[in-house]
Amino acid sequence: MIESTKLTSGWTVRPASPAPGAPAGARKWKLPATVPSVVHTVLLENGRIADPYVGQNEELQHWVGRSEWEYATTFTHDPADSRRTELVFDGLDTVAVVRVNGQEVARTFNQHRSYVVDVTDRIRAGANDLTITFLNVRDYAEGIRAAAGVQPNGNPEPFQYVRKSACNFGWDWGPNLVTAGPWRPVSIRRYGTARLHTVRPSITTTAAQEPDGGLPARGEARIEVDVEVARAAGAAARELTLTIECGGRSASVLLYPGSTTARAVVELSDVELWWPHDMGEQPLFQLTVTLQADGRRLDAWSKKIGFRQFELKTEPDEAGSSFVFAINGIDIFVKGANWIPDDCFPSRITEDRLRQRLTQATAANMNLLRVWGGGIYESDAFYELCDSLGLLVWQDFLFACAGYPEEGPLYDEVAREAEDNVVRLMHHPSLVLWNGNNECFWGFWDWNWKQELDGRGWGRRYYTDLLPAVVAELDPARPYWAGSPYSGDPERHPNDPRHGNVHIWDVWNQDDYAHYADWNPRFVSEFGYQGPPNWSTLARALEPAELDLDAPAFQQHQKAEDGGAKLQRGLSAHLPMPSDFQEWHFLTQVNQARAIKFGIEHFRAGWPRCAGSIVWQLNDCWPVVSWAAVDGDGRPKPLWFAIREAYRPRLATVQPRGGSLALVLVNDSARAWEGTVGLELLSACPAAADGRALPVEASGQFDFRVPPRGTVEVPVPLEMQETGLPSAAVLAIRGPDISGSGRLLYFFGEDKDRITTPARVTARSIRVPDGIDVTVTALTVVRDLVLQADRLDPAASVSDQCVSLLPGESHTFRITTACAGEDSPALEAWCRHPVLQAVGLKEDGIGAPAPYFGSGAPRQSVPGPV
Repeated sequence: MIESTKLTSGWTVRPASPAPGAPAGARKWKLPATVPSVVHTVLLENGRIADPYVGQNEELQHWVGRSEWEYATTFTHDPADSRRTELVFDGLDTVAVVRVNGQEVARTFNQHRSYVVDVTDRIRAGANDLTITFLNVRDYAEGIRAAAGVQPNGNPEPFQYVRKSACNFGWDWGPNLVTAGPWRPVSIRRYGTARLHTVRPSITTTAAQEPDGGLPARGEARIEVDVEVARAAGAAARELTLTIECGGRSASVLLYPGSTTARAVVELSDVELWWPHDMGEQPLFQLTVTLQADGRRLDAWSKKIGFRQFELKTEPDEAGSSFVFAINGIDIFVKGANWIPDDCFPSRITEDRLRQRLTQATAANMNLLRVWGGGIYESDAFYELCDSLGLLVWQDFLFACAGYPEEGPLYDEVAREAEDNVVRLMHHPSLVLWNGNNECFWGFWDWNWKQELDGRGWGRRYYTDLLPAVVAELDPARPYWAGSPYSGDPERHPNDPRHGNVHIWDVWNQDDYAHYADWNPRFVSEFGYQGPPNWSTLARALEPAELDLDAPAFQQHQKAEDGGAKLQRGLSAHLPMPSDFQEWHFLTQVNQARAIKFGIEHFRAGWPRCAGSIVWQLNDCWPVVSWAAVDGDGRPKPLWFAIREAYRPRLATVQPRGGSLALVLVNDSARAWEGTVGLELLSACPAAADGRALPVEASGQFDFRVPPRGTVEVPVPLEMQETGLPSAAVLAIRGPDISGSGRLLYFFGEDKDRITTPARVTARSIRVPDGIDVTVTALTVVRDLVLQADRLDPAASVSDQCVSLLPGESHTFRITTACAGEDSPALEAWCRHPVLQAVGLKEDGIGAPAPYFGSGAPRQSVPGPV
């Protein structure tokens, strides 16, 4: 049998060549470390640097990424053991020299691939020294740039000249923390006869068609497993047996002397189909591959797989060409988000942390994550969790927002990297698409690259030749798409909304979010709008005095170009101007939530022409003002709750249609949606002040039926669109499953114009076994009511956010917190005066912490008893 041992403990780290700015005495450091890790995490654990996520510490730590570092450990060898001995590096970040007993055995230049080094002839009896020296990656990248020529890039850092995570050099949401280290496991492996070198399971599934048009439950599957074996010295003449087993079926083939490759095939009938979580179950089956010699098992590979049929439909039609995902023969609307590395130091991302984040995606009704091309190929645990949770994965190859040299050592590194990761990931049923790059085609067309390049290659050869060839050879059952955005033809503008997939960034960068309605795309794979992280996340990263828009430390946590001005522009179109930082924080979070909800609803209402929206972005890697729905400390922002509502299986939304309004009902479920909808045009002026219902200006109702995976549009009667009080009128729509509350509100006026009198609520809090229930009753119209549970307890969570109420309506927020059982004055005070925010509410000085803050005219509040 093969023997593999992870070299986890017993490492030391020292700066082999400290860069300018290093602390005095750093050259003498010899710090204990574990692997996987990177230098930053070792320094943090040993107290040699402060948390780079806090304050302005990032700016004080650039010396770390400019230094050379040495990891060192020892391993033992029994001289009586004659087996082949290999060092296995699952990931080295990035330019490294590996030495055994002082002799160089390997040099590496790629964070994104694994390396196997035969050290059989380099080891000695007893203790052996292993060192990995990580060189200054910038120096290496600058050398490639000098040799290959300057390539276009909006970031001054040379990230495109080395195969390393691009965002590690800083991005418009991420810090510049250039890492180095064995970021994935290091192992020592021994075997005597042969081992499995690569295992490539290609799985094709045909879903059975249901006679009633329902979702198919079962299908036929074919598993073709291509295997390459590595033979130890002297074992070339041995006959080997390869066996594959899955679903109660097995097949065996012989590898004759000298042979190192084989293929075995298993066919299965009547298999259960794997589905995204919003469509069905996720049955997984164990696929096991064993290698034997003379009836003795030498090595084994075992993974969980699933059976599902997938097709990317890019067919010409009267509107251009489609971009539709079909699962098991069913066309779906993709409800997704983009995924970035969840930490600047991926070695400290645990499986539990990934489970929390991916569960947040499914809980927000997302069915897909796009692993973005400026980050990393994620860990095995990430894809395994997507398999079990029913999350589809769109996987970018790692190219983003720059021209890439096509010559010299980079081309070979890209080829090896692609082969490595395609083989590693191809068995996952969640993985449905390989994508060539992020915004590189777009950059060539629109970002003035052509003049700068003057005819030189910029990466197209990767996206149209190398990468599709790798996928076609190694993973032929899975589709490849050349880029995001991409229109399907390199001679056609890549962001043409009539074809393929688009990115929509003019809205954030230049226009108001209402301009999402100007787009009529086939598929949107990026669009986003900024907002700050939750309050306790900011409070962890900044001192109280730094919670100020002009504070340098706060500005350090806003990486977008002119981000503050763009946030202010977005507020001015819709909301009253904030009077202080707390109001700014609340209003920009709400505006972010409204913007993305508006965009998602517009795109979903365009089904089936528009077949998907992938929000930028689900997660953050640190505490920062960004486009994320879940902030850098893992807390859902109001945006997350808005996405959860907008991605509901059944959506009701009011959309402009030909100069008028229509109620659009979108049904993503497998069953028809039917019932009766009631509409009322309400006048909010003069505003009720005591909970009285608003006057009804017009009303009506209609019956509806929306077929499975269909849409229905119903014109809103003209008398419900015309009012003498447009800035104060509200359209209330009630019906079965219309929203989470069974009621939808459409506001005709902007809040900056609508709010002329104070908003008023009452609030009553009671303790429950696992937290606190806060029931808020509106005395006036109240928009986007937010309860900041993390101000009670940074670990607390809340059931809902961005809740709008009419006079007399109530909503109960459930706060889950471990503090619920505590008997403390602080908790008692908080229960009496919960931290509520809503557009139109204003601080009134009751209690501490402040019970209410928001935006609008001064108001009265009536807090209820505990």
